[in-house]
Amino acid sequence: MGDAALMERLVIDWLRAASQKAVGEQLGLSWDEIHGIMERAVERGLERRQAEPLPQLGVDEKAFRKGHKYFTLVNDLERSRVLYVAEDRTQASLDGFWETLTEGQRESIEAIAMDMWDPYVASVSEHLQDGSKKIVYDKFHVAKHLGEAVDRVRRKENRTLRAAGDDRLTGTRYDWLRNPAAMEPADRKAFAELRQSGLKTARAWALKETAMAFFSYQYERPARKHFRWWHGWAVRSRLRPMLEVARTLKRRFENIVTYLRHRVTNAASESINAKIQWVKYT
Repeated sequence: MGDAALMERLVIDWLRAASQKAVGEQLGLSWDEIHGIMERAVERGLERRQAEPLPQLGVDEKAFRKGHKYFTLVNDLERSRVLYVAEDRTQASLDGFWETLTEGQRESIEAIAMDMWDPYVASVSEHLQDGSKKIVYDKFHVAKHLGEAVDRVRRKENRTLRAAGDDRLTGTRYDWLRNPAAMEPADRKAFAELRQSGLKTARAWALKETAMAFFSYQYERPARKHFRWWHGWAVRSRLRPMLEVARTLKRRFENIVTYLRHRVTNAASESINAKIQWVKYT
């Protein structure tokens, strides 16, 4: 490997941990020189990628600044790398990705982790054979939907309780959303008392935790049985937010159960996107 190639490799390695500006200042390179090295690295990567299978992908959206436009990102979950970035989060945003793949690569795709955003679902379904069967709704997005429903129950119940002089739920929002094992002992004890109370929020939390137990199953048949039982419980709970999320999950269930076949999540995509966010602002 020649000196120029070694230098470019060094630059690319440094860019994994720092911004273009910082690397340029440390190595005495201009912005144009850094950008040229990046472009050549991308070209080499694309050439290598033409022959690579892509069995597990993650499709995610990213807003780099609150209130600003979104970007669509496609990530290779096995290799933890970004494959594609497009403006907005429309179906057309994702449609462009499929055009960058060979027929063999499209056929190699086994699972695509994503949230329940319909434009992305439509794009996958239209461009991949049996695409709708390869979609895996990310379990962390499922948890987010459930957590939001619990919080809606908590907010309404807290208003009612406070009007009666009861402030048990005040300041407990994040307790219902985080893992009790991560709490301080005193907080864990106080939260245990709330969970064992007859509060509607406690029932909603129990529904959330029981729903997430679905993802610990190894086989589909008992997992489906668990979901049917849980759905019936949610419907009978008389907690409107939990009923609404139960209906959503039932409607989307066939692409939730695919998790048990592929065991993929968008956690790797979130990690990659966090690095993109950091680089953008450094």
